[in-house]
This record gives sequence, C-alpha cells and structure tokens, in this order.
Amino acid sequence: MGQAHRQPPWPSVLPRPVLDSTPPFPKAASTSHPPGSGRASTDSAWKADRQEGWGGHGGAMEPTAGPVRYQKLLLWDPGLESEEEEEGTAETLILDTWRPQDSSGNEVGGLPGAWARLVAALLLLAVGFSLAVRQLHTQGGSTETLGSVAPPPSGHAHHPGVYHHGAIISPAATCSHLGRELLVAGGNVVDAGVGAALCLAVVHPHATGLGAMFWGLFYNSSSGNSTALTSGPAQTLVPGLGLPSALPTLRLLHTRFGRLPWPRLLVGPTTLAQEGFLVDAPLARALAAQGTKGLCPLLCHTDGRPLGPGARAINPKLAAVLRRAALAPTPDLAGEALLGLLARDLGLEGPSAGPMPTLEPALQLPVPQGILLTTPSPSAGPELLTLLQAALHSRGPSSDPCPPLLQATVTPVSSVLATVDSSGSVLLLTSSLNSSFGSGHLSPSTGVLLSNLVAKSAPNVWACPLILHSSLDDTEADVLGLVASGTPAVAKVMTRTLLSHLAGSQTQAQQGPTESPSICGQGTLLQVAAHAEHAHVSSVPHDCCPFQGF
Repeated sequence: MGQAHRQPPWPSVLPRPVLDSTPPFPKAASTSHPPGSGRASTDSAWKADRQEGWGGHGGAMEPTAGPVRYQKLLLWDPGLESEEEEEGTAETLILDTWRPQDSSGNEVGGLPGAWARLVAALLLLAVGFSLAVRQLHTQGGSTETLGSVAPPPSGHAHHPGVYHHGAIISPAATCSHLGRELLVAGGNVVDAGVGAALCLAVVHPHATGLGAMFWGLFYNSSSGNSTALTSGPAQTLVPGLGLPSALPTLRLLHTRFGRLPWPRLLVGPTTLAQEGFLVDAPLARALAAQGTKGLCPLLCHTDGRPLGPGARAINPKLAAVLRRAALAPTPDLAGEALLGLLARDLGLEGPSAGPMPTLEPALQLPVPQGILLTTPSPSAGPELLTLLQAALHSRGPSSDPCPPLLQATVTPVSSVLATVDSSGSVLLLTSSLNSSFGSGHLSPSTGVLLSNLVAKSAPNVWACPLILHSSLDDTEADVLGLVASGTPAVAKVMTRTLLSHLAGSQTQAQQGPTESPSICGQGTLLQVAAHAEHAHVSSVPHDCCPFQGF
C-alpha cells in the first residue's frame, strides 16, 4: 500500500507543477536551522515528498510516467523571450481556491488559461465600450443641429425634441447647450432662459446684446400665475442711440423667479467673451450683408474683411462688463457699470434716467380651448389677441393668412428663445436691436453694440410671445408656447400657427403637440409644449434652431 499523499508545505500561490527538464532550483549554500524553528521539519517534508515523487505511488494524485520537477518562478526578462519560445511558455498562475480545477490548472469545464484571459479581456472591452456609448448619448453633443435624445433610464426612446425633464431651443447651438447645463445643474426654466439670453448677447451681436430691448412671458406651473417682462419705455443716450436695458431687465426676472445664484448664469457668457467663440452661419451671413463699418476689430480680420463661419471672435471688454454685472446685488446696479462706461465713451456726464424694466401680469384672453397669454403694450401682444379673437369668432383663419408685405415695412431684426419643463412651466424671451447690428456703434470701453431703438419708435411689432394654457380635464393640463421673429407680420404668423394647432383633432392633441405649419416670409418660429409629463420643442424652419434637453 502506498503512503497517503501529503500536502506540500508552501502556500497555494506558488507555480503549478510542470513537466520540464529545467533544474528545479539553483543550488545554494546549506544553512542550519535551530531546533523547533519549524524550518527543519519543513525541509524534511520537502525531501520526503521528493523521494515519493508526488504521484509515484497510489494515493490522491494521479500517477505520472516519470519524475515530477517544478519550474522555478521566473521574473520577466526581455532577454529570455527567445529562450522561452524555444523551450515552451511556462505560465505562472495564482490558483483560485473557490473554483474547481483539474490537474492542469484549468477550470473544470472551462477554457485553457490563455483563452480564458483573452475572452475575459474581450468581455471587459465590450462592457467598457457600451458604457462609453451610453455616456455620450446621455450628455448629448453640443454641435448637433437638432439636439440629442438620450434614452431615459426606463429604456424607451423618444422622437427628437421630446424630453423627460426640460428643454431649451435658441438660434445658437452654444447657447442651447449652456441652457441645458443650467437645467441639469438644478436650475429652472428662468435660469436656463436668462443664461442662454446672455450667451446670445455674446455670440449673436447682429440680433441681440446688452444694448437690446427685451420682452418676456413666463408661465409658472407651480403657482398657475403668468408674468410679462418688459424693458420699459425706450430711452436714448444720445440721438439715435438707445439706452441699454438688457442687464437690469434679465436681472429683475432672475431675482424674482430664478433658482441658481445670479453669478452662475454669467460664467458661460463671460468665458465665451473672454476666450472667444466661433462665428456661426447666422452671424456670418449678417456680416456679409452688413459689411464691417464700425464693427472692427471685434468682427473683422486684420485686413478689414468680415469674419467668416468658423472664425474665432473675442470680446474681452464685454467679458469685463459681465464680470462686474455678476457682482451686482440688485437689478438696478446690474447695468450701472455699463452705463458709466458708455457715458464716458460718449462724453456724457451720465444718462438722465436709467432703464425701468417691469414685471406685470400677462394679458389674458379666455377661449373655449383654455386661456391665451401674451405681453402688454407697447408690444404686439394686444394686436395678437385682437386677431385671434376675430379669427376664433369667425371659426376659421382669414382668407389670406400671409398677406403681401408692405413695401415701406422694414423687417426688424430680433432674437428669440424658449424653455420648457415637463411640469408645464414656460419662458419665452424675445429681444431686438431694431436693425441688424443695431446702430452700428460699437462702444470701445464695453464691447457693446448700441441699438437704434428710440423713444419715438413704432410699437415693438417684433414682440408678441404667446402661451396657451389648455385644460383637457380636471387633472391634466397642456401648455403650448409660441414665439416668432424675422418678419414684420409676427402677430399674423402667430395667429395662423395657433389656429392650425387648435384645428387639430382631439386624437392628435392627445398624441402630443401638432406639427408646426410653415411661416410667412423668412421668419423663425419656435414652439415648446408640455404634454403627458414630457417637454417638447420644435421650430420652423425645422433645422433653424438647435435644441437641447434632458
């Protein structure tokens, strides 16, 4: 009878036995060990096991055809690679005592060690790639024309422009992305809208800016209240140059309804002005049409040519103004630094009176489908409600919803944006310098283009944002927001769009907002809606305005 196999006296982390002709270990000088140290008994066990051959007799281990020798533990050496290729690769394995293994060191029922590691590496690579793709979809690309729709945690997908929480749409991809970042950071639609408006003041100086006049319409789904924002009556610094009112107007709106700290909203716009922004297609077209008179060096090459698409523009003077505005504790002080610098540039002691922005209740018109909301005079809001009331009374749109434009009419240049969340809160903002690049007067101390809106200007026909709050039943309410620019017939365009929406069947209404109709002339129409706990955004033309959401 053979002796029972004895367990080797070293931990299981040493290399597994391999059949090899390499000498087992290098010879070393013998050492003596004190009695009782345990080392002597270990050496004895070692010798006994070597004599038994570990499998040369019957027992727990399988018999082998010859003596079993142990490959010494090799440290990697580049010089040994050729030798290993000739003699065969000696693997060093750390045995997993929690997994059954056969005598060759492989898992029972598994692949050989090298193949197992290869499969595991491929699996890890596939998982990492999948996580990376999901992260990119979640964050969304700021350069996408129509925004991105990330699959929500529940796994179901949405059409482009439909989001679980909130969304923003504006004429510039950079500003839509900035607004989305403010929403993700915990801000509300007012934070996102004001931040995006300040961004547009930097990257779209042809249509808006700190020298522009602003109108806004805000519906608060939490309170059910609707508020109109106005810059107050137009005033002048000097004849032909309008008094800037953007900073105190936007600051007032944020102070009343914003959630994030005011300086947080100015971080993005200030960085764009200081470090530079890329000229996009709308700005490049405006520069090509306008020329560069009065706009250099801000928007010109060194040889006087206007900047083209993709060129970088910087406005460090404007960045300095925004940094000062970020420190303003009240709306009144938000624009004082700007006004002081402008007065110095123009050789004035100071403006006779500062801007007088206001927040007041929105105009309302009850209709069978709900309540219509818009801005008061001197905007085009009252004209819009009159047109809608007449059209609804006649139960149909006018025979000529897009009448020929009057020859004497000059299309005012304006900028629009809209934000919405899934609860139904909506903010619509529209602003204008009156003409492309306003007065064309660039303030050297502030980097601000002044408007040519003056006290005797006609009513702000470019400003008539519209919100329809419709209640389908006692528990569910839909909200639709419309804002247009780029056409002198804004009120007629809004009337036609709303009538088209109301003409949709009840079934279509339950499926979500209707498709936006075409717009008269070369204008832009933004549409936002809250329906079935989702935020919806779209535009006409459909690719004119990038949107972002989450």
